[in-house]
Parts: sequence; structure tokens; C-alpha cells
Amino acid sequence: MYKLFVLLLVFICSQSSAFAQQNDIYIKAGLLYDSEQNVLIKNRVIHVKGYTIQSVGAFNSIPENADIIDLTEYTVLPGLIDAHTHVLFSQDATEDFSEHSIHSLTMESDALRTLRGAKRAKSYLDVGITSVKDLGNSGLFLDVALRDAINEGTIEGPRIFASGPILAATGGQIYGVSPKHQDLIDLEYRIINGVEDAKIAVREHKNQKVDLIKICADNIPNNTHLSIAEMKAIVETANSYDLSVVAHSITNQSAWNAVQAGVNGIEHGFRLADSTLTLMAEKKVFLVPTENSRTYMNIYGKLTGYEEEDLDWVDNYMQMMKSRLTRAIQKGVTIVAGSDNYTAIGGTRGESSRDMFRAYFEAGMSPLDILQSATYISALNLNMANDIGVIKPNAKADIIAVKGAIETDFINTVEHVEFVMKDGQVYLNNLD
Repeated sequence: MYKLFVLLLVFICSQSSAFAQQNDIYIKAGLLYDSEQNVLIKNRVIHVKGYTIQSVGAFNSIPENADIIDLTEYTVLPGLIDAHTHVLFSQDATEDFSEHSIHSLTMESDALRTLRGAKRAKSYLDVGITSVKDLGNSGLFLDVALRDAINEGTIEGPRIFASGPILAATGGQIYGVSPKHQDLIDLEYRIINGVEDAKIAVREHKNQKVDLIKICADNIPNNTHLSIAEMKAIVETANSYDLSVVAHSITNQSAWNAVQAGVNGIEHGFRLADSTLTLMAEKKVFLVPTENSRTYMNIYGKLTGYEEEDLDWVDNYMQMMKSRLTRAIQKGVTIVAGSDNYTAIGGTRGESSRDMFRAYFEAGMSPLDILQSATYISALNLNMANDIGVIKPNAKADIIAVKGAIETDFINTVEHVEFVMKDGQVYLNNLD
């Protein structure tokens, strides 16, 4: 029996060695996007071995008889990052958020919810998004379980940075629940009751191996919100465990309070005043402006029952979003790309997530600045700038390719991803 075991071990080792040799790949990039410098570079070779990038050099650095992927007719980018997702939550445009949340918590098992999330997860890879920041509305750490299943290769999906349940004041974001059923909210949010409880909540999350902490600085349309003291306690405790903290914020006051409490980032920030943007820039607090394009909003409006002639409000929405983003950039606030698209409007979740690129472009951001926000800058604010969002030695081999003029025909190009590699494994190959 021992002899058989040794022979089996030798065979496995030899097969692993052969796989490593087969996985020694050279990718020829006609144009390479350097996300750190925010520039396009012509004619570079990316040497991939196993999960990581070994080197980036000139075409003449390719050895004889090498395994080559020819992307000389393409623009090669680091895998894209969506820094605001809810992979385990979905609702129709006509559904009320609170009613759907309660229905999901009472009528959808954790197993079914996770399986549905797994299908959505795969769709991110299909559009070149190889990493996501998943920010709650995912039950009791189902996002952590989904992350681990992807990491171990059980299912295919993007690299997930999971927050676990959102830390929030009484009621969370689920409104209209009668007093006797408030316990249902505890299945989706971690309700904070005071400064000491805030510290305990962070420890609970750390023990469940979350990657970051998300709080609700306000609970609109509920009337409650975390106090500055509670948010400070969360930030201080999280930082002691090397966890960053991001804050959901709708109102300007809640964002101001969260920034004063020391959060790393503001999510949404729809009503930010110039004074708050200035404070964010001073304190190096990033903004994830969860924009939607005009196309998305028109589809959403029609699905919710508006007639074509009643969609004037979309113009006001678009102008408000453009103003907020423009002012943030002018004030020097770091912009991190995130979609927050969990409403089913047709197409896959990945396709819906990709709408953020169109939205930022319509709001006036340049193509390369959008790409940098969805790669290097996003990775930097995840403390992963040497691992993802970049194409450089020792980074993870997350590499995608698009065909077209990325600077002059941005939307058409970025929406037609032809090649996707994550961790050195090819998930999509539509090359000519």
C-alpha cells in the first residue's frame, strides 16, 4: 500500500511539473495599458507563469518555441474592478426594496441565494471584471462563503473582497417592518447599539474573515443613523485589525460625519456639498460615485411604468450626477469605480455592472481616467496595488483584451472584451 502511495505521489508531482511548464505563457500586446502611469504603451510582452506575471518586456524577449497568445491587434488591460457590488442580492425594477428584502430573507434559503449569486458571479468574468468589492445585502456572511468557493476553484467568478453584513443603526435599510418582526433585519444587517457594541461587531466580522467593513452612515428612508462616536469606534477597532471602513451615505451630513469619524471611503455620496468634498480631499477619503448611464436610466424608467414623455426626470438625475462627479474631481477627491447595479433590467449582472463605464464617460471623465479608477486606483484603496489592477512583475495574472480605439471609441471598445484571464487561467477567448 505504501509503495502504491509513493508511486501515486511521484505521478502527481510529475503532472504538476508538466502543468507548470505548459502554463509558461507569453502574451504579445499591441497596446498595453500601464494603469499606474495611466498611459498606453506599444508592443509589450507579458510573461505569465502559473498564477502570476513574471515580467513585462519587449517582443524580442520571447524565447524560441514559447507558448504565445497573440494580442498584437488588441489593447491589453489589467482585469477590471467593480468596487461596489451586491452579488447575492437582486430585485426587479418594479419591486420595493424593503418588501423584496423581507421576501428574500423569509422565502429564499441560503443555499438557493448562494447558488443564484454564483451564477451572477460568473457573469462578471464575461465582461472583463476580475475583482469586485461586495458590500453587504448578502445574508449572514454568504459573501464570504462565495468568495472562498471561488478562491478554492469550486465555482468560477471574480475575486471577491467581502464586507459581510452592513453595520447600521436600528432598522438598517429595511423600512416599514413592524416591531415584533425587527429580528428579521438581523439576518441581513448587524444592528449597532452603542459604542461598545460597535467594537464587538467589528470583532465578530473579523472572526468571520471579512476583507473590509461597511457601515451605513445614514439609513434613508429609515430615520436612524449611526452616531459619530459609534462610527469612530468602528473605524478604530477595524484599523486595529488592518481592516478598512467604507460608508454608505445619501445625505451630505452623514458623509461629513463619516469622514470626521475616519472612514476610508464614501459610497454613493449623492448629495455631497463642496465643503464635504474639500474635507474628503484633505483627509484622502475616496469616493465611489455609483453612477448610471442615460441608457440604463431610460430602461429602468420604462420598466417601472413611466411613459416616454414622462422621463424628463432622467435629465435632472443625469445633471445632478455629472455635477457631483465634476465637483469631486475638481476638489481633488480620489474616484474609485463602482456600479451598485443590483436591479434586473435585462442582460447579465456583469453587463449591468459594466454600465458604470458608460456612466462615467457620459459624466465627463476621460477614457484613461475611467480605466485607472477601475484598476490601479481601486486596487490601491483595497491595499492590493501590487497584486491586482496592474500589469507588472509579481502581480496576479489578471489580464483582459479589447479590440478598438480605447481613447477615441471608448464605449464601443470597453463593451467588447474579447479575452479574459484571471490568475493565469483563460476564461474567455474570442480572438480572431
